[in-house]
Amino acid sequence: MVFLGLFTVLALVGMNINFSPLVGAENQFFTLFQFFGPIAGGFLGVFGVLAVAVAQLINFVAVGKEITIVNLARLLPMLFAAYYFSQYKKQKLNDRLSIAVPVLAMLAFWLHPVGREAWYFALFWTIPLIVKFLPDRLVFRSLGSTFTAHAVGGALWAWTVPMTAAQWNFLIPIVAYERILFTAGIAVSYIVFTNVLNALDKATQISPFVNIEKRYVLG
Repeated sequence: MVFLGLFTVLALVGMNINFSPLVGAENQFFTLFQFFGPIAGGFLGVFGVLAVAVAQLINFVAVGKEITIVNLARLLPMLFAAYYFSQYKKQKLNDRLSIAVPVLAMLAFWLHPVGREAWYFALFWTIPLIVKFLPDRLVFRSLGSTFTAHAVGGALWAWTVPMTAAQWNFLIPIVAYERILFTAGIAVSYIVFTNVLNALDKATQISPFVNIEKRYVLG
C-alpha cells in the first residue's frame, strides 16, 4: 500500500507534466511518467502492471480524456514496459511475451503501407531482444523496457495516426535522444524508490511484499 500510494501520486503528477510532443497528432505528448512508469514491475512483479493500469485509468478519468482509439491505445505501451521490467531477471530467454511483443510490433509496422516504406524505423524494436543477451544491468533492463513501450506505441501509432515515411525518418534521431533520457530516468527512479522502500522496510518490514534489490541500496 505504501508503494502503491507513492507510485500512484507520482504517476498522476508525472502524467500531467508534458515532456515532448508526439509527431502526427495534436495535443498528444510524452510526459514525465515515461521516466519512471515501468519500475512498478520491478517492485511488484506482474502486479506492478496492474499498478500502472490503475494509475493510468485514474488519470484518464480525472482529466476527462475523450474515449478515442488513440487515447485508449496510449495506455498499453507502459503496461508492456512494466511487464518487461518485471520479468527481466526471471528466465530471460524463456520470457516469451517480452520477446513476442517487439517481434509482433515490427510485423504490424511492416504490414502498414507507410511502415513498409520506412521499414528500418522498426529496427529500434530489436533492442528489447538484444538486451536479453546482455549482462544483468539496470541500465540494460531500463533500455529494454522503454523500447518495449516504444514498440507497442509505434506499431499502434502507425495504424491509428496518418504519418508519412518522411515523418518516420524525421523521428529517428529524436527517438534515440528521448529513449536515452527515458532509460536514464527509469534507472535513477528505480534506485531512488529502492532506497526509500529500503528505509521503510527497516521500520515496517515490507520486503516480504515488495521486491527490494539490496544491490541498489546506496551506502
